[in-house]
Amino acid sequence: MNFKITFFTVALFFQISFSQEVKKDSVKTNELSEVKVTTATRTERVLSSLPLPMTVITSEAIMKSGVTRLNEILSEQTGIILIPDESGFEGIQMQGLDAAYTMILIDGVPLVGRSAGVLDLSRVSVGNIERIEIVKGASSALYGSEAMGGVINVITKRPKKDMFSGSLSYRYATFNTSDANTNLLWKKKKFAANLFANFYSTDGYDLDKSIALKNVEPFYNFTIQPKIYYDFSENLKLIVNNRFYDMKMDNVAIINSENYKGDAKEKEWNSQIKFEHKWNSKLYSEYEFYTTNYKNDSFLNDQNNILFESAYYNQWLIRPEIRTTLSLGNDKLTGGVGLNYETLDRTYFEKSVNFNSQYIYLQYDYNPTEKWNLLAGFRYDNHSEYASQFSPKLAVNYKVNENFSLKSSVGYGYKAPDFRQLYFDFTNPSVGYTVMGYNVAEDRLNQLEEQGQLLSRVDGVNFIEPLKPESSININLGTFYKKNKLRLDVNAFYNSIENLIDTRVVAQKSNGQNVFSYFNISKIFTYGLEFNSTYDFTKEFSVSFGYQYLTAKDKSVLDNFEDYQYIRSSDLQTIQIKKSDYFGLYNRSKHTANVKFAYTIPKIKTDINLRVFYRSKYGLFDTNGNQILDKYDTFVDDYFLTNLSISKYIGDKFMLQAGANNLFDFTDPSQISNLAGRQFFGRIQYTF
Repeated sequence: MNFKITFFTVALFFQISFSQEVKKDSVKTNELSEVKVTTATRTERVLSSLPLPMTVITSEAIMKSGVTRLNEILSEQTGIILIPDESGFEGIQMQGLDAAYTMILIDGVPLVGRSAGVLDLSRVSVGNIERIEIVKGASSALYGSEAMGGVINVITKRPKKDMFSGSLSYRYATFNTSDANTNLLWKKKKFAANLFANFYSTDGYDLDKSIALKNVEPFYNFTIQPKIYYDFSENLKLIVNNRFYDMKMDNVAIINSENYKGDAKEKEWNSQIKFEHKWNSKLYSEYEFYTTNYKNDSFLNDQNNILFESAYYNQWLIRPEIRTTLSLGNDKLTGGVGLNYETLDRTYFEKSVNFNSQYIYLQYDYNPTEKWNLLAGFRYDNHSEYASQFSPKLAVNYKVNENFSLKSSVGYGYKAPDFRQLYFDFTNPSVGYTVMGYNVAEDRLNQLEEQGQLLSRVDGVNFIEPLKPESSININLGTFYKKNKLRLDVNAFYNSIENLIDTRVVAQKSNGQNVFSYFNISKIFTYGLEFNSTYDFTKEFSVSFGYQYLTAKDKSVLDNFEDYQYIRSSDLQTIQIKKSDYFGLYNRSKHTANVKFAYTIPKIKTDINLRVFYRSKYGLFDTNGNQILDKYDTFVDDYFLTNLSISKYIGDKFMLQAGANNLFDFTDPSQISNLAGRQFFGRIQYTF
C-alpha cells in the first residue's frame, strides 16, 4: 500500500510536470549569512556577524526534507546525534554532551518533562516552524541550567501582512503513518492571529518479530497552537501564545514470561503572555509571563485485566521575566531578571517537591570598529536547593574582510541536580535493586537498616554536603567564509565538565542486590572539530558537506588507569591494555559526516533533495569486564543512511512530494533501536 501511494505520487509529478508551462522559478535561494537570529544574544543579529557557533534551519529546508517531527530534522544536522534512552525517546547529543545538557525552547520559552533526563522531541511538529536556531556550547550566561551544552530554539511562524493566508497538508508514510497539518494566519491592522493544528498517528514498527513487543508501539497525538497578536500602538504590542499537546500510546510489557497491556498518555500545556514595549529609539523592553504543565500517566493490566502497575508524572514551571535592551550607538546593553518556580509530583517520590530560583543576567554587545565585535555577559542564579551560580561568557568576532571572519568564545555552563537525582526512591520489582535520590537517601537507608533489609553500607559514604551542580568550561574557535558560490564554517570546541553527577553503590541489600544513589563523581572532557560547507555549482545545483570529529573521555579513567587496565579476552584470558586503548565515553562516534545534494529543475518546478549521513563505530557497553570502553570491546559498526525527497510545485498553491527515509533499508535490530528501516512517504500541500 505504501509503495503504491508513493509510486502514484511520483508518476503524477512527471505527468503534470511535462504538461505544464512554467513562467518563473518556484524556489528562492536563502542567503544564510544574512539570516537574522535572536537566540544567541536575545537581540536581533545577522548570523554571519555572530561570534558564537550557531546553525539555522530554515522553513524551506524543513519543507524540502519531507520530515514531520523535530527529532527527524535535527538528526540531519552536522554535529547532532539522536540517542534513544531506555524509554525509547531520542535525546540530543551535541559536542559530545548528553541530552540533559541541551535546553529546548519553543518561541524562546523552555519545554519541560524530562522524566529520565531526556525530552521526547517527537512531540514537536515542524508544520508551523519558521526556523530553528541552534547555539552550540555553554549558554548558561543567558539561559541558566540545562543550557550547559547548548540551546535549540524552535521559532514558529507569525502573520506579517494584512491578509488571510495559510496552508493545509497531509503526509502518508510506511507503518500506516499519517501526519495532517492546518496552519492559518490572519492579520488586519492592529490585530493578528495564528492557529496551527497537527494530527499524527502510526502503527509503530517492529524490528524483531520473534518477541511480542514492538520497538515502537502504536500511538497517536495531536497539537493545537493558537496565537494572538495585538498592537496597542507602534510602541506597545501584545503576544498571547498557547500550545496544547495530547498523546496516547499502547503500553505493552512482558514480565516473567507473562504479557501485560495498558495505555500510556502524555499531556502538555504551554502558555506565554508577552508585552513588547519600545520606550524610544534607544530603549526596548519585554515583559513575559510563562507557565507550562507536562503530565504522563501509564498503567499495565495482567491477562485477567486486573491492574498490575501504574505510574504518573506531573511537572509545572512558572516563570515571569523582564528583559530590557538599551542601544548605545552601535552597541547594545541587554539585561533581564526573572523567577523560576517548579514543582514535580511523580511515582517513586514520597511527596510533591518544588524548586524556586531567582536570576539576573546582563550582556554587553560592543562594536568598537566595523571589524571587531565583543560580546560579554554573565548570569547569576540563586536557587533554593543548591549553591548560587555565577555564569560568565566572553565572545569575540573579528571581520578580516567582507568575506572572511574569525570568531572565538569562552563560557561557563552549569546544570543543576534535577528532581530525580535528589528525590527518587525506586525499587525494581523483578530484580530487587534500589535507586535513591541524594536528598532522601540517608533517611531511607536508615529505614532499610532498621527493617533488617541491609547487609552492609559502603564505608565513607555520607550525605552531609549538598549535591553540587555540574559545571563546565566551554571554548570555541572558528571561522566563517563566504564568497561567490562558497560558504564555509569551521569550529573547534573543547568542553571540560566537573562534578559530573552519576550513580554509585552505597549499600548492599539482604537480597544480594545493591542500593544506588547519586554523587558528584567524575570529570569528563570533550573536544573536536566541526566543519560545514556549501558550494553552489549553478543556480539550480548545490552540494553541502558537514563533518564532525569528536573525542570524549572520562578524566578519572585516565588519571587512575591502573584500575581499568586488565580485560578478559574472548577465551577468558587476562590481558593488560594500554592507556591509548581507552576509546572514550559510551555512545560517542569519533567521526560523523553528511553530504546533501539539492537540485532544482525550474522548467518543471521540481526540487530533488538527496542527503547521505555517516556515523563511525561506537560502543554501548563494557563487554570485557574492566568497566570502561576500550578498543577490544564490542562496537556498533559504522553505517550510512540515505534520505531522498522530491517536491513538485503546481502553480503557486499546490505541492506534491514523495520520497524515502533510510532509502537502502539499513537496520541493526540488536543494537540500534531507533532505526526503523526504509520509510516511503507521499505528501500533498495546499498553500493560500
